[in-house]
Amino acid sequence: FMLRLRTALTHRCLLSNLVKFTRGMAEKPGVTAANLSQAANDTIFAKIIRGEIPCKRVFEDEGALAFHDVNPQAPVHVLVIPKKPIEGIGAAKEEDKETLGHLMFTASKVAAQLGLDTDGYRLVINEGKHGQQSVRWIHVHIIGGRQLTWPPG
Repeated sequence: FMLRLRTALTHRCLLSNLVKFTRGMAEKPGVTAANLSQAANDTIFAKIIRGEIPCKRVFEDEGALAFHDVNPQAPVHVLVIPKKPIEGIGAAKEEDKETLGHLMFTASKVAAQLGLDTDGYRLVINEGKHGQQSVRWIHVHIIGGRQLTWPPG
């Protein structure tokens, strides 16, 4: 009896947490059909690259730009974006392999520059509405500076 009761309570707790998690996903600001249908050159990232919107730069080279997220989810939260617009990981093409490789290499270099290479960090790429992609331009989140939990969300 006690084992069945503990199992039932565990399932109830997991279900409760899942409901809270999915509600939070639906309420994330910026994840809208309008944002996800926006042309890449009209996004906030295009405006940042063109210098129309300021950002707190961490790193920049000919292919990528890294800057602090305006809504950080950890003590260190930096975005790395390619200068070439790619709408998302699902929109990447064969000819984007070099850009995608440079994006990941840059994320690793920036994480080390920020001192995250000692204790670790997480790289996140969101895709589409269910993936909580709020800007239709591929970007890598570098998240660290504290113990992260699993599963994310």
